[in-house]
Amino acid sequence: MTNQQTLINNLLQIKRNVKIKKPLIHYITNPISINDCANSMLAIGAKPIMAEHPLEVSEITSASNALGVNLGNITDVRMKSMLISGKTAFKERIPQVIDLVGVGCSKLRFNYAKKFISQCHPDVIKGNLSEIRAICGIESNAKGIDAGECDRITDDNFDENIEIVKKLSLRTNSVIAATGAVDVITNSSKTYLIKNGCKMLSMVTGTGCMVTALIASYISSLDIFGGTILAVSLMGICGELSHHVTGIGSFRTDLIDNLFTISDNTIINKIKCELK
Repeated sequence: MTNQQTLINNLLQIKRNVKIKKPLIHYITNPISINDCANSMLAIGAKPIMAEHPLEVSEITSASNALGVNLGNITDVRMKSMLISGKTAFKERIPQVIDLVGVGCSKLRFNYAKKFISQCHPDVIKGNLSEIRAICGIESNAKGIDAGECDRITDDNFDENIEIVKKLSLRTNSVIAATGAVDVITNSSKTYLIKNGCKMLSMVTGTGCMVTALIASYISSLDIFGGTILAVSLMGICGELSHHVTGIGSFRTDLIDNLFTISDNTIINKIKCELK
């Protein structure tokens, strides 16, 4: 059996286990994407709870199988709650992921993300390449919450950006998921490039937040690296399967349907995941 076959078999086992075990996932996210995030988790078999009141989040995180936090549309209450939940997850060894939404365009989010990472030690740090560069203290060209054109991976900057992502993983001891036209997933010793996806994924608000919801769901398996690779690959493949529709409204609906119905054989045949 090749390394690629071993990887895919492992990813499919994680997918099946979530369907069977139906893990409870605590996801603190923004109201812009909360409904689609909850539905994406339900589609793959997980059970979402989206609590964010500071007086209950520690208790809810303690009862959950994984935690996701998202910096989109940030508020004082959510900042307080995410830090409480993150510390609880770290103390109780519950897998957690942070989505660095907007850290490249806001000092508030940048400083908060640095604090969260240093105090809560998330298992996965996810963001587009502008956000990853920003959190590393490297010049980024973020355009709002989106990656700047100058930060996109090209043949000319490929090695430089891969090295940035790997160094962040080594420094934080976290799996890093740098999303974009080519997704980069690394645990510092191994780096995978994922080339699934389509342009319409970037045209529907909340699809990045949905990826984080999937990551939180799949890292509940305790396979942090494999769960992250599966989540990012699955969203890309389902985007491709939904690309035939005529508009972004239909695309959004079809995307969630495909997360629910996708077969193991479709993943085997369509996944574009390679070890760098």
